[in-house]
Amino acid sequence: MRLGLRLFLGFFLIVGLAAFFVMRVFVDEVKPGVRQAMESTLVDTANVLAAMAAGDLKAGRIADGRFAADLARVRRRDPQASIWDFPKRSIEYRVTITDVRGIVVFDSEGRDLGRDNSRWNDVYRTLRGEYGARSSPEAPGSERTVMHVAAPVLDPDAPGILLGVLTVAKPNHSLEPFIQASQRSILRQGAWLVGLSALVGLLMTGWLMRGIGRLNRYAQAVAAGEPVPPPPSRRDEIGDLGRALEDMRRKLEGKAYVEQYVQSLTHEMKSPLAAIRGAAELLQEPLPEAERQRFAGSIREQQARLTETIDKLLALAEVEQHGWLQRREPVDLAALLRDAAAALEPRLAADGLQLQIEGTAGQATVRGDAFLLRQALANLLDNALAFSPPGGTVVLGLDVEGDRARLRVRDSGPGVPEYAATRVFERFYSLPRPGNGQRSSGLGLPFVREVARLHGGEAWLRNHEAGGAEAGLSLPL
Repeated sequence: MRLGLRLFLGFFLIVGLAAFFVMRVFVDEVKPGVRQAMESTLVDTANVLAAMAAGDLKAGRIADGRFAADLARVRRRDPQASIWDFPKRSIEYRVTITDVRGIVVFDSEGRDLGRDNSRWNDVYRTLRGEYGARSSPEAPGSERTVMHVAAPVLDPDAPGILLGVLTVAKPNHSLEPFIQASQRSILRQGAWLVGLSALVGLLMTGWLMRGIGRLNRYAQAVAAGEPVPPPPSRRDEIGDLGRALEDMRRKLEGKAYVEQYVQSLTHEMKSPLAAIRGAAELLQEPLPEAERQRFAGSIREQQARLTETIDKLLALAEVEQHGWLQRREPVDLAALLRDAAAALEPRLAADGLQLQIEGTAGQATVRGDAFLLRQALANLLDNALAFSPPGGTVVLGLDVEGDRARLRVRDSGPGVPEYAATRVFERFYSLPRPGNGQRSSGLGLPFVREVARLHGGEAWLRNHEAGGAEAGLSLPL
């Protein structure tokens, strides 16, 4: 099971269980809570009615006195009430009064007159000066219950004398709509709580896994030797881990990089240094002036070759070591080509070459480093000039194909031999120039390829159907 799914399930399980138990407690507490509230209301009602019935009970007219008449009118009333969208159209209280022996002397429904209620808990406890209440079935065998709450009926002239007991009864099923509505509301809100918790868990898991995923992809790319930028900076443990991995990568790659370049540079410097050493030894002997000048010129040529190799090696090392672009800005490729052509005019005149520019009338913009792109284009132009014979033409072009721009440079030389086609981008590999047979440092095209990679593009070199070789860069617009 993947880490993201584990995190989400763990978070959801914790929140879901907590919500379940909280909702279970609330749902279970709704019914007793509502009934307790109803019992409190019945206590108040029973005591008010007991005080109102005291006079008629003492006078012996409780069955046909004013209290009975008023209560009958109340029972016929239509409250026309709407409680939580539940209509209430009748009075549901039932009132019974017993004498001091527990015999029913008044029943608002007229059913139990003369019955002995002295053993019922509400009457029994009230006759003994305690609080009396009970719940009993509406009918034998019925699951519906009725709550009875009693209050003492005291002599209005002698409050210490007990005249009887007044019991107010109310069916519990009258509260069921409110209990069920409350439970549904709790479950509905609980469902929203669980849903929001799942959403928060999903967002939190996604946020964490996004950072972990980036870190994982970065580590895999580093392990595969791919130059990639570090994950975006974060102010948490994932960010600390990313920075630690980047530091470790730099240190490990730096060590291997230096070792590789020292070996490459040592290999490339052997031949020029041997030539310089041989020429210097010969110059120590008496030589004709012409020979002396030839050997001195050889030393200068080899020194220039070493200088070029070191400079280009440093430039290549800089772009390779970065691994990603340090600066991105809009670069107008058409303007870049025009500037490169203008800078090339003195050398074109000196070498007897012509420059033809194609496709710079429009506008093609990429985001990248203008300096690196200018250097890469200069390397391609250097190669094209070096391989073009006097009187030849160098073509500098810009094409836009879909979402990519293509910078291309074509010379009028002999083209690339078949055996060298797959090696031209190798470091230190170069072909002899047609005119003098000299070779370059072999670092220009590797530099061009690195610049293309940094910009999300690619470099190529191939023979053109019209003759000569064509090299270029393909960059995303």
